[in-house]
Amino acid sequence: MCRNIKNLYNFKPPATDEEIHASSLQFVRKLSGFNRPSKANEEAFNRAVAEVAHAARHLIEALVTTAPPRDREVEAEKARARSALRFARS
Repeated sequence: MCRNIKNLYNFKPPATDEEIHASSLQFVRKLSGFNRPSKANEEAFNRAVAEVAHAARHLIEALVTTAPPRDREVEAEKARARSALRFARS
C-alpha cells in the first residue's frame, strides 16, 4: 500500500511514539489523498492521525511473539543493501 510505512513491531528498542505518529500520518495521507489538508479539513485530518496512532500503539502493545526482537541497525543495513541492489546502475 505505502512503501513509507515501516514495520514497527518486535524491535529492540520498541517503536517510539514519534515513529508510530509518522506511520499514522503516512497512512492517513494515503487514505485521504492529502499531503497537507486544507484549513477546512485540518481538524478531521489531525484527529484521524491521532486516532490511528492510538490504535497502532494498542495493537503493538497487544501483539505477542516467540521470535526474538529484531535489531534496528541490522534491519536498516539490510534495507540499505536492498536499496543499493534495486537502484544500482547497470
